[in-house]
Amino acid sequence: MMSPSPVSLRSLSRKVWTITVLLRVTHFLRCAARGAVRLALAMFLASASVVLADDLPDLGESARAEFSQQLERRIGVSIMNEIRLREPSYVDDADINDYLNRLGQRLAESSANPIGEYHFFAIRDSSVNAFAMFGGFIGVNTGTLLTAQSESELAGVIAHEIGHVTQNHLARQIAREKQNTIPSMIAMAVGILAARSNADIGMATISSVQAGMVQAQLSFSRDFEREADRAGYKTLEKAGYDVRSMSDFFERMQKAGHVSEVNAPVYLRTHPLTVERISDMQNRAQNSSYRQVVSSPDFYLVRAKIRAQTGTAREAVSEFEIALRDKKYASQAAARYGLAFALMRAKDILGAQREMEAIKSLKVSSPIISGLAADIRSAAGDLPAAQAIYREALLRFPQAKSLVYGYAESLYAGRQYDLALQFLESQLQLSLTDYKLYGLQAKTYSALGKRLQQLRAQAEYYYLQGQLGQAVEQLQFAQQANDGNFYEQSAVDARLRELRKLLDEETKQKKNGG
Repeated sequence: MMSPSPVSLRSLSRKVWTITVLLRVTHFLRCAARGAVRLALAMFLASASVVLADDLPDLGESARAEFSQQLERRIGVSIMNEIRLREPSYVDDADINDYLNRLGQRLAESSANPIGEYHFFAIRDSSVNAFAMFGGFIGVNTGTLLTAQSESELAGVIAHEIGHVTQNHLARQIAREKQNTIPSMIAMAVGILAARSNADIGMATISSVQAGMVQAQLSFSRDFEREADRAGYKTLEKAGYDVRSMSDFFERMQKAGHVSEVNAPVYLRTHPLTVERISDMQNRAQNSSYRQVVSSPDFYLVRAKIRAQTGTAREAVSEFEIALRDKKYASQAAARYGLAFALMRAKDILGAQREMEAIKSLKVSSPIISGLAADIRSAAGDLPAAQAIYREALLRFPQAKSLVYGYAESLYAGRQYDLALQFLESQLQLSLTDYKLYGLQAKTYSALGKRLQQLRAQAEYYYLQGQLGQAVEQLQFAQQANDGNFYEQSAVDARLRELRKLLDEETKQKKNGG
């Protein structure tokens, strides 16, 4: 067993966050269910199921009977809210998360559960890793995006994680781990979740748990990964990606691990990789007809944006200038986009505008490019031009959240509050669970001095992030506002009753669980 390496402040804060989330989830599960369901803490384990046959297993109903999809989703939403609110490495970037969700949904539609709920998000971490949580929430490290050499390779990683979800690994793990005590499960969970960013710390934590349980869990984990490989392979093939990409990515990770076991990619240590797994994927790919798949422009643009956000602005500018000078890029449009973004960071608006003009001549269409073009116009003080870009781009990419938020912000910046509210209302009709839209709505109502409406929108903003107490408080303030009509006040009263009921239930559960 390796001894733990020195712990950085970031690693310490990440570990504290891990323990905090685990304690909250433990409490949630204690309140929500009894017996085996509480063992849902195994969500953070690599999970289990012995599957050596070529075909995927009959999942059965025993695990699902003890751990419903509804409960799984509730826990997933709760943890996702914690990540958004408290995890500093969460990537709150609409372009990046939009791209991951477009790619992920395409794969999910070709998976064993095409109608399941999925949500894909990015974590800013240079290590190569990805992970599946309760309720179809799947995280991808930015290091994985930068390491993947093609969109098919990235799709292979995501398809593997979708395989964890479609095969109900978390629920099945719970059913298998009935005999283990909750303290042991928590200790193991802390270790494996910590290992996502620092495998040495994770292994040091795991070593404190009973040796027999550790060995059993690691054994289950390897079988679990093989099953996810096979489910992911089928998904990748059906979605139209290059199936050879899975074994290519695995092989490259394995070679990197051979260079130095101590510094092996985190992906290898949290997703145990064997020669058998690589051979399995290679053998399957040999039986498939060759398919040349071109990576989408957005794949390269997202990678360029991540690089342009890294380090200082001047360092980012230099990196892209050198790449363009030496013609060392997979996509010229992405390289110029990265330079334009870096120049924007460096406050060189004219330079950024020149790069955007160069991109135009390349005739690459993407909501990511349009969003940056509009941002640059806004930074130059030309709001009408920025809004024109947003309107035109939204006709082509109506579901691009980066364009939706950007256009609403530009209307707000131009003090076109009524237009902003009309636009936000139309978007909320399409996406009632988008907390950011409610936040923009609250800000706009505030600018108009409409206090009741502001507080009502702010309440929904808090509610959708799992902050019930704050949501109730906002509606209580709204009851005291004197600028609403009878119908608006009635709507506030009705919503307050709903949320108070939910809050009361939550409080009772805490008392029962405590």
